[in-house]
Amino acid sequence: MTYRPLFTITPSLLEIVEEIARLRQRIQDASVQLAWIPVFQKDSQVRNAHASTAIEGNPLTLDEVRSVAQGVATAAGPRSEREIVNYLAGLNYIEQNSGLEQIAHQDIFRLHRILSEGVMDQGEAGRYRSIGVRVGGYLPPHASEVSGLMSELLQWWNGPSTVLSPIITSAIVHYRFESIHPFADGNGRTGRALALWELYRRGFDTHRIFSVDEYYWEDRPAYYAELTNARELGDDLSRWLEYSAEGLRQTLGRVWNRIQMVSPSGGEPLVLRAKQEQLLQLLAVRESMAPSEIWEALGVSRQGAMNLINPLVAAGLVEKAGTKKTGRYRLRMP
Repeated sequence: MTYRPLFTITPSLLEIVEEIARLRQRIQDASVQLAWIPVFQKDSQVRNAHASTAIEGNPLTLDEVRSVAQGVATAAGPRSEREIVNYLAGLNYIEQNSGLEQIAHQDIFRLHRILSEGVMDQGEAGRYRSIGVRVGGYLPPHASEVSGLMSELLQWWNGPSTVLSPIITSAIVHYRFESIHPFADGNGRTGRALALWELYRRGFDTHRIFSVDEYYWEDRPAYYAELTNARELGDDLSRWLEYSAEGLRQTLGRVWNRIQMVSPSGGEPLVLRAKQEQLLQLLAVRESMAPSEIWEALGVSRQGAMNLINPLVAAGLVEKAGTKKTGRYRLRMP
């Protein structure tokens, strides 16, 4: 049997989807050649990690999450930091597997294991639960039903869902996964990551410079209320789809505003030399680099490296931390 979601495409939903399409096109048109894409990609990862874990009670602030992403310890303790490290690894996993055409149980196990290893209060990472759980006043399906229900969801996800907009299918996957609550712990983070993965898989990635989870985190009571409301309406997802789509609309609106803030006053896109683009990509992966590491990695002279770095610093894309002798270069967060 295949899962069959219940919903109506309302005029309100269509209006939101149309606005999302317009915003997405603006972002795509404006950002194809902009130099700061790696910077915003890194920032969006941090924002996603902060918001999704904060929803579940992680106490770290956004700035502290940025520190953890750079390998700097905080006062919050290893458990909170491990949640962040795990989530960033989970985001890397779905980005690396954004071209996966079919999602299997093992893929979900792998994602859950990455997100939850070492931070679960009960159950085992990467295995469907064998115990009963309760989420507030909601009692998810019995453990014996989980595997079958997940199989039904995967059949729909890998088949009938493909005729629908990813804006809709990502919201449906999000809700249904949370409704099944297949793991003993870590379902919230995993469900939100799966929703993002669906957008990436369907090509709705907008250079991966958005963070819908911030929308949920900023009003957690509303987020939980919408999930509860859908259940109380007999799993009619019409209102949930409007809510989730509005979150994506607001998120892309923020991205567009940020693009306008960093675009040159003349309106022309920032076009980089190939070595500068390569340097930004290296900094996105390596966190920071010493000047000697930069010229060695790029295969240029010391002066050549500085000729590449200085315009990036002047443009506010890269910053130097440390002293003149021990300084290292890193991406400058917007």
